[in-house]
Amino acid sequence: MKLSKLYSNNPEQFQAIDFIPGLNVVLADIRLPQNRDKDTHNLGKTTLGRLLDFAFLSKRDPKFFLFKHVSQFQGFIFFLEVELEDASFVTIRRGVKEATKISFKKHEAGHQDFTTLAPFEWDHLDVPFERARVLLDGILDWRALKPWPYRQALGYFLRSQEDYREVFQLRKFASKHADWKPFLAYLLGFNAKLITEHYEKEQSLTKKQDTAQTIKNELGGSVEDISKIEGILLLKQKDAEKRQNLLDAFDFQIQDEDCTKALVDDIDERIATLNSERYSLNQTKKKIIASLEDDQILFNPDDAQRLFAEAGVLFQGQIKKDFQQLIAFNRAITEERRGYLQEERSEVETELKRINAELNSLGKKRSEMLAFLSDTDVFSKYKQFSDEMVTLRADIASLERQRGFLHRLQELRAEVRTLTEERNSLQALIEVDVEQQNADQESLFSIIRLYFSEIVEEVVDRKALLSVSPNQFGHLEFKAEILDGSGNATSADMGHTYRKLLCIAFDLAVLRAHANDKFPRFVYQDGVFESLDDRKKENLLAVIRRYEEFGLQSIITLIDADLPKRTGDEPVFTTNEIILTLHDESEQGRLFKMNSW
Repeated sequence: MKLSKLYSNNPEQFQAIDFIPGLNVVLADIRLPQNRDKDTHNLGKTTLGRLLDFAFLSKRDPKFFLFKHVSQFQGFIFFLEVELEDASFVTIRRGVKEATKISFKKHEAGHQDFTTLAPFEWDHLDVPFERARVLLDGILDWRALKPWPYRQALGYFLRSQEDYREVFQLRKFASKHADWKPFLAYLLGFNAKLITEHYEKEQSLTKKQDTAQTIKNELGGSVEDISKIEGILLLKQKDAEKRQNLLDAFDFQIQDEDCTKALVDDIDERIATLNSERYSLNQTKKKIIASLEDDQILFNPDDAQRLFAEAGVLFQGQIKKDFQQLIAFNRAITEERRGYLQEERSEVETELKRINAELNSLGKKRSEMLAFLSDTDVFSKYKQFSDEMVTLRADIASLERQRGFLHRLQELRAEVRTLTEERNSLQALIEVDVEQQNADQESLFSIIRLYFSEIVEEVVDRKALLSVSPNQFGHLEFKAEILDGSGNATSADMGHTYRKLLCIAFDLAVLRAHANDKFPRFVYQDGVFESLDDRKKENLLAVIRRYEEFGLQSIITLIDADLPKRTGDEPVFTTNEIILTLHDESEQGRLFKMNSW
C-alpha cells in the first residue's frame, strides 16, 4: 500500500501532489538571504505530514492547524488517493468544516480528480467518523497488524519532528505503557497477547487492592478478626432474642435481677476502687505541693553581710563567694527536682480528671439503675427496656455491617492472591518468550535488529543494538543504542541527530522485515538530513534508494541547505523524485498559497 495523490477542492491555494512509487522529495528552497540562518521557515514541509495524518482520519484536535485557524481552512476539502495491495486505488474524502463525515471511492486507475464527483458516485458518502475508521481499516487490509487497527502503526511511518525524540514511544503514546508496548512487541515479533494479559491482570489486581484498602478505611483502619466479630454478634443476637421475649411477656423480673447484679458486682465495686485510687492520688498531690513549697532557699548572702557588719564581724571575700557558689549549686539541684515534681503533679492531676469523669458517669448509671429497681411503674420499665433494645439492635446492625465488610475483604484477599499468581505466571511466560525470540536467529525480532544495525552502520560506520528485555515487573523495556568499536553502548544515541537516525533506521527495518506481509509500504521522514555531515547524508540517501528495491516508498523533506555538497553539476535528486518544491520568495512558494498563520 502506497500513497498516490493528495489534492483539495481549492487548487489555487493547495496544489495537487502526485507521489511516485520510490523516493519522493519535498524540497524547501531558501532563496532570501535573511532566512538562511532561521531554524523554521513555515513553508509547509512539516505540515504535509500532518495533512497526510488528517487524511488518514486522525481525531479532531483543536490545536491542529486546520481547526486552530478554522476561519482560513473551513472551506477546504482534502482528497487522499492510496494505491492498495491489489494495484487498485481508494480515495478518501475529508473536509475541514464537516471533519467527521468521510467519503470513499474505489477505482482502478490512479491520479484521478474527484473534486467534482457527484454524491451518488461515491461508494460510501458521509460515513460517521468511527465507522469510517473501521471501513478504512478493512479497505487497507493491513492484516499483519491485526488485531490492532491501522492507525496504531501509522505514527511510526508518519513521524512528526516531535516523534524523533524517542525511537519507540511516539507522541500520541504519551499515556500508559499498556497503550503501546503490547503493539510494539507484536510489531517486533513477540507474543503480544501475553503482554496485554499481563497489563490487564495488573490493572485488575490494582483495582482489587484499592477496593480492599477502601474497605479497611470503612472499618476505621482497624481490621478485627472475623471469628471475634462472629462471636460477639452471636452473643448480642442471643441477648436481643432473650430481651425481646421478656418485652413480649411484659416480665421484668430477670431484668431487675440483672440490674441488681450489675449494680452490686460491677458498678459499686468499680466506684469503690476508683474512690480508693482518687484518695491515694490526692495524698500524692498534697505531698508534691508541700515539697514544692519547701524547696526554697531562704539564705541571702547580702542580708547576712549586712547583719555581720552590724555585729562588727567581717563577712566578705572568699567566705561570701563560697556561700554564693553553694547557693547556686543547691538552686540548680532544686530546679531539677522541681521539674520532676511538677511533671508528676501534672500526671496526677490528669489521672484525677479521668477518675472523676468515670465516677460521675458511674454515679449517673447507678442512679438510673436504682431508679429502675425502685420504679413500680411497669410502663416506665417497659420504655427503658425498649430503649436498651434499640441500642442493642444498633450494635447488632453495626456488627453485621462490619462482618459483611470483613467477608468481602477476605474474598478480595483471595482474589488478590489468585490474580498475583496469574500475573506471576504470565510474567514467567513473557520472560521465556523474550528469551526465545532473542536466541532464535530466524525470529522476526532478530531479522529486524540485523536490518536496524545494518542501516546505522552503513550511515555512521558504527553498529547499533536493538534490545528488548523484561524488567523486574515483567514489563518489556525497549532500547536502541549505538555501539563503539568494542561493542559497548555509547551515549551517541542521546544526541538529537543520532536519535533521529535511530528512528529512521527502526522504521525502515520494520518495513523491510514485513515486506512480504500485508503491511504499509510507505514512510514519511521530515527533515531527514538535518545536522548530518555530507558523507553521512550520502550514506543515508544510498540506504533510502536501496530500500526502493524492497518495494518501499519514501517521502522525505529537507531544505536546500541540507543537501550534500557535490562537485560539478551533478544533482542530488532526479527531476521525477522532487515531487514538490517550496520557497520563501512569496506566498506561491508555500504549501498553502496564503499568508502564514
